[in-house]
Amino acid sequence: MGQKINPKIFRLGGVYSWNSRWFANNRRYGEFLLEDVKLREYLRKKLKIAGFLEVEIERSINKMKLTIHVSKPGIVIGRGGSGLEDMKKAIERFLFHFRTVRQKNAPTRFLKETGKLKVEIAVEPVKEPNLSAALVAGSIADQLIRRIPPKRACNQAIERVMNAGAVGVKVLLSGRINGAEIARREKFTMGSIPLSTIREEVDFAVNPALTKSGYVGVKVWICKKMNT
Repeated sequence: MGQKINPKIFRLGGVYSWNSRWFANNRRYGEFLLEDVKLREYLRKKLKIAGFLEVEIERSINKMKLTIHVSKPGIVIGRGGSGLEDMKKAIERFLFHFRTVRQKNAPTRFLKETGKLKVEIAVEPVKEPNLSAALVAGSIADQLIRRIPPKRACNQAIERVMNAGAVGVKVLLSGRINGAEIARREKFTMGSIPLSTIREEVDFAVNPALTKSGYVGVKVWICKKMNT
């Protein structure tokens, strides 16, 4: 079962909560969903140097609250909170531009509310980056792009994760690893990863690395704790 479904989606409602929390009717659901996807892509690129992990989006009438989780919050906040104001303005411009581009397909009322939309931003630091599958996968992908030997990159990452207090970790690479002519899969594991047990807190992330030989897929599973 663990190989057929995303481990985090498998545990939604029990261990993990939804990152988008809002309600919309059939007419506006698609617009809100696409807006969330594009906003996450925008923040992932803009806050990459800050160690972006995820963003929680909550909507109400003419109000959007964003809780951004990063490993380096000082880069986002800036001196005296100036970074938060710049980020707020950048997000408002992005939303206005996104809705304007889709003006032909979006309801008129949906566009009129863009100017009234109030954006609130909160920054939450990641307590232990080495226990975050997304940050670990991103670190491995960056090393593969810099042509660091895959085995060394994965073994060092696994060692850091286990030293941070994880119960188990698994890393899977797939593609033309190390520039090989034939694509293959390599797996590195340590500890216990109970993928079929819903109550266990298993984090999962995918981050492809674009190397000179093509894409190399990087998947990381981290079991943070065992519930007995």
